[in-house]
Amino acid sequence: MALALSLELAAATLLVLLPLGLWMGRWLARASFVGKSLVEAAVVLPLVLPPTVLGYYLLVSLGAASPLGAWMLEHFDIRLTFNFLGLLIASVVFNVPFMVQPIQRAFEAIPANLTEAAAVHGLSRWQTLWRVELPLAWPGILSASVLTFVHTLGEFGVVLMVGGNIPGETKTIAISIYDRVQAFDLEAADRMALLLLVLSLVAVAASFFAAARTVKR
Repeated sequence: MALALSLELAAATLLVLLPLGLWMGRWLARASFVGKSLVEAAVVLPLVLPPTVLGYYLLVSLGAASPLGAWMLEHFDIRLTFNFLGLLIASVVFNVPFMVQPIQRAFEAIPANLTEAAAVHGLSRWQTLWRVELPLAWPGILSASVLTFVHTLGEFGVVLMVGGNIPGETKTIAISIYDRVQAFDLEAADRMALLLLVLSLVAVAASFFAAARTVKR
C-alpha cells in the first residue's frame, strides 16, 4: 500500500512538473532580464533548505488557518494538507530544481545558430521547438523526469510535515521505513529499503542508457 501510494505520488508529481519544467527551463535558458539570478536562486532554494523548513512553510501557507487554506475549505470544501493533495503540492514544490535545472542546461547547450537556421528555413517557433529543440534537449528532459520520479519516491521530511502519517492516504514508503525502524522491525525496514534502492537504481541506470543511445544517434 505504501509503495503504491509513493508510485502514484511520483507519477502525479511528474505529470504536473514536466510541462512546467519544460516551459520554465527553456525560458530561463533563452531569456535575459534583470533579476534572472534571483529567479534561478528561487528555483534552487528547495535544494538548500532543510526539508522540514520547507515543509513547515508549506504547512503554514496551506493549512486551514492560512488565508488560502481557509478560502479553499470554505468555498470548495477542499483541504490542502494532511491528504494526497497536500502531498502532491509539497512534492511539486520540493522537486522544482530536479526538473527545471537539467532541462535548463539542456536547452542552454543547443547552439543559437540552429534555431536561427530553422527560422531562416521558414519554421515557426512551435515547429522549431518540436523538430529541433526538443529532440536535442531530450537527454536532459529524460534525466530530469527520472530524477524527479525517483526523488519523489524517497521524500520524507516535506511529505511528513504536510501530509502527516495517515495509513492508506499519506503514508509513503519512506515514512513506512521510518516507522518500522522506530518499532525495531528491522527485517521489514530492510525489505522496503532494499526495494526502494533497487527501483531507484534501475530507473536511473535506464535513463543513463536511454540518454547515451540518444546522444549516439
